[in-house]
Amino acid sequence: MGRKTQVMCNGDPARFEEVAAFVYDRFGNSVRYIADVAGGQGMLARLLNKKYNYDAEVIDPRHYQVVGVKNRECEYTRDMAGFYDLIVGLHPDEAIREVVESAMTRPVLVVPCCNFWDRSRKLGAKEMIADIAKWLDDNGIWYETVTFRFKGPKNVGILTSPPARAASR
Repeated sequence: MGRKTQVMCNGDPARFEEVAAFVYDRFGNSVRYIADVAGGQGMLARLLNKKYNYDAEVIDPRHYQVVGVKNRECEYTRDMAGFYDLIVGLHPDEAIREVVESAMTRPVLVVPCCNFWDRSRKLGAKEMIADIAKWLDDNGIWYETVTFRFKGPKNVGILTSPPARAASR
């Protein structure tokens, strides 16, 4: 049996610090409860908790979080968004549509990776961002694109703010 604290990550490990710092710089103390959707081992949630004093938890059906990171071992659905102040999907894989649709009621930061947005056609990273942006426009959701400094082609994110009618609820 391996060590419980051993962490192996694919991709640039700087992505966790970069996204956590962005969340803090953008939201400061205006949010407290954060969903780290499809957060895998929980490296982002751990940074958000320990370094920035948020109450972040991983929502992921795969149960292999690092010790001390809260998690919900289930698939994320947009109906869960109401419990959180912010929904973060850092490479959320198959949860991408649910994460983006959470923008109807909560702020969302999503950094897409694989094309689970539209399974009927092949989309590259730029096309997927454009498709998500179109969906946000069609639903009256404010957004901005953010290019993070971590390595790799999947470093462009979208930050949203829910429509005014949803924000007032």
